[in-house]
Amino acid sequence: MGGRKGQESFPVLGISRYHEGLFSNNSLLFHELHGERHIDRPHKHDFFMILLFEKARGMHKIDFIEHSLGDYQLHLVFPGQVHQWHIEEETVGYQLMVDRSLFEHIVPSFRFPQTFYQKHPVLQLSPEQFTTLRYEFGQIGQSLQCKNICWPLLTSRLQIVSLLVSLVLEGMFKDIQVYNINPILSKFSILVDRYFRESRSVGFYAEKLYISANYLNILCRKYMFISASFLIQDRVLLEAKRLLKVSDRSVKEIAYELGFYDQASFSKFFKSKTGVIPSAFREQN
Repeated sequence: MGGRKGQESFPVLGISRYHEGLFSNNSLLFHELHGERHIDRPHKHDFFMILLFEKARGMHKIDFIEHSLGDYQLHLVFPGQVHQWHIEEETVGYQLMVDRSLFEHIVPSFRFPQTFYQKHPVLQLSPEQFTTLRYEFGQIGQSLQCKNICWPLLTSRLQIVSLLVSLVLEGMFKDIQVYNINPILSKFSILVDRYFRESRSVGFYAEKLYISANYLNILCRKYMFISASFLIQDRVLLEAKRLLKVSDRSVKEIAYELGFYDQASFSKFFKSKTGVIPSAFREQN
């Protein structure tokens, strides 16, 4: 692997590699999970994955944060996120994989910015919530077995799942009220996810929101208890971690991709946030 002896490349995995033996179409797969599974090295997907666990023990690491598996949980992995897991033998679960084009059709059914779901990728369900979602997963699986698939119906069921996930998330986390109270912050979050490679300037985003940089900072501090620049830098840092772990790009190439003038400025930024230089982070297990 270029510039890294002894290191593997962790590819971005496409949905097509998972079709064999599953209830599937080119853009949607349903799969039942039974027993022990391991992903020892982190990797990315180019599709959306949603996992519904009935019984589960083990660990699921999403974007470098470790989550303990438990009964009646819902796990979300969005395109581009990095994940790995160690699932123990007694696990029973259900998995939907949605390719990017179909995912774009259901995105409006997620009631909040995608970054918020990524912030809370593991949801603890009540037995009633689990039963409702399990029914929808089962209906999707049955529909995929039909000779003539009714795609409007399948898309509608995926939209229902997205809405149900939003309702669960809204009931669990108080910080979601920020987006209901002030839609500017919701738009800001979406803009950061779109333009973080292009600009780390608060003024850049404030201009697109038709407000001053000072007012944007006031809103962030009032409702999110962080500065606007912290939110931007946090998104840059997350992408840097992803690229260091799952790409074969050099540190210099990653620095330029993320909009830094040179490797030195990127390394300084990364160490100030993590305590280690990029190359050391890359070598960590």
